[in-house]
Amino acid sequence: MVDIDELVADFEFLDDWEDRYRHVIALGKELKPFPEDARTDENKVQGCTSQVWLICERRETPDGPVLEFFGDSDAHIVRGLVSVLLMLVSGRTPQEILDMDILGIFRKIGLEGHLTPQRSNGLRSMVERIRAYASAAS
Repeated sequence: MVDIDELVADFEFLDDWEDRYRHVIALGKELKPFPEDARTDENKVQGCTSQVWLICERRETPDGPVLEFFGDSDAHIVRGLVSVLLMLVSGRTPQEILDMDILGIFRKIGLEGHLTPQRSNGLRSMVERIRAYASAAS
């Protein structure tokens, strides 16, 4: 679980969109390997131009359930967006995820405004899928 303020500060340090774009791609390269057997239609996020897969694992802790997310994409920039998204939500409780303004954070770090309409739609589809997992787990 990443500290949101630290993530925002990391992106604010980058002066322009090109630097942020490169940083997003670099973050995508750091994603944990996605299991080949999880690349199914059931795990594919609908509404994304690129192929995107998301899975969620529920982990019980003394303080209640925590959700861990795993994802991947066949496109470099989208893979980076998946990475940022998973950094925001993995390791949090379902309620924390439901209370989080994920798209607002993407706006704050200067990403959402620079995405093509198709990528913006895909990002919203990923957020909806994550919120559905959190809602089902709460």
